[in-house]
Amino acid sequence: MASHNQSYRAGETIGRTEEKSNQMMGNIGDKAQAAKDKVQQTAQAAKDKTGQTAQAAKEKTQQTAQAAKDKTQQTAQATREKAQDTTDQAREKGSEWGQSTKETAQSGKDNSAGFLQQTSEKVMGLAQGATEAVKQTFGFAHDDEDKDHFPSNRP
Repeated sequence: MASHNQSYRAGETIGRTEEKSNQMMGNIGDKAQAAKDKVQQTAQAAKDKTGQTAQAAKEKTQQTAQAAKDKTQQTAQATREKAQDTTDQAREKGSEWGQSTKETAQSGKDNSAGFLQQTSEKVMGLAQGATEAVKQTFGFAHDDEDKDHFPSNRP
């Protein structure tokens, strides 16, 4: 009977060995699946983080570009305003100079006209006096005129 008992025990041992092997295989499979899940989670987390980092970098780049654009527009506007101010000041200064030149020319014209009028009157007075003196000297003076100019010279 020993052989039957031995066979029975051998079968029992094989059964237990298979069961332990299956449990170990199951445990290994579970651990492998857990490791696989962990790797997938880590990969997904890395992918998400990379996506977030890329999105943040993209947003930062857009913000920087917008800030540069805004600064450029502000600088351009300031430059346009400065140029306009400079142009206006130059135009105003030119107008002032033109007005001053016009006033100076008018003053000179007025002074010249007055001077010429006075000079003309003096020259005419001197010429009239010289004419009368010459007429008187040569006896061409009229009696009426002589009375006005020389009232006591005739007998």
